[in-house]
Amino acid sequence: MRARVGPGEADEVAGLLGRFGRGGAVVEETPQGLMVKAFLPVDKALPKKKERLHTLMGHLSLIVPLKLEEEVLEGDWAEAWKEFFTPLHIGRLVIKPSWHDYSSAPGETVLELDPGQAFGTGHHPTTSMCLLLLEKYIRPGMEVLDLGTGSGILALAAAKLGARSVLALDTDPLAVKAARENVRKNGLTAAVKVRKGTVSPRWGPFDLIAANLTAKHVQEVLPALVSALRGGGLLIAGGIIMDRVEEVEKAFLAAGLKLRERAAEAEWRTLVAQNSSPGLPGGSR
Repeated sequence: MRARVGPGEADEVAGLLGRFGRGGAVVEETPQGLMVKAFLPVDKALPKKKERLHTLMGHLSLIVPLKLEEEVLEGDWAEAWKEFFTPLHIGRLVIKPSWHDYSSAPGETVLELDPGQAFGTGHHPTTSMCLLLLEKYIRPGMEVLDLGTGSGILALAAAKLGARSVLALDTDPLAVKAARENVRKNGLTAAVKVRKGTVSPRWGPFDLIAANLTAKHVQEVLPALVSALRGGGLLIAGGIIMDRVEEVEKAFLAAGLKLRERAAEAEWRTLVAQNSSPGLPGGSR
């Protein structure tokens, strides 16, 4: 199943299709725009899944034009969907599915990430920009929060890049399950803790927070994010559509954050800001 989407709908549609598809969903850039794809096995559950999908997509279509398309894959379906997920290079990070053999080159850092029913494979610009910025700003020994962790990709990257500890939070139980499994596969259970929930005064303070959400959600949790940051701590905020970046920047300034960097890819923007005031003391993890 696939759907052409605008930048503002990519995350929501990917999350929707990912709940029904084997291996989650991915977002591709095509000459005609963004395409969200998910693979559904032909089994007894397929008719009900398709019916539910069309209903939910119909609800979204009342807000923005969306059309769900279907393509039948011939041959070995179980292997066909895996061929879509190949090792992906982002900076010195390599995101690799478990079924692919990969010999890393000197200086590369490999993350093993199996697509699950959670957003975050590295293919979407918002995720790739956050990964590049983590590579740039992570310092050894940092304490990091990954808010809205999805598959856990940013949390894994932070730990592999040198963070001493990472707390990965998500309100979706499917994302929590997928992230925990990916943490286990990478041998990072000592460094990365995955919890169901959102940012809270009982966690922190953090040296760096990654929040790959949306412009609306970033602004909604901004006071809590600032409180969870140490003085001088960094916030990497992704998932911001170009048309809304100015209002997010204004919100950052009003909250006492100083803009450090703005990354851009296609219609998406990712901001790096620094806490110019002391953060609140944190609690236990």
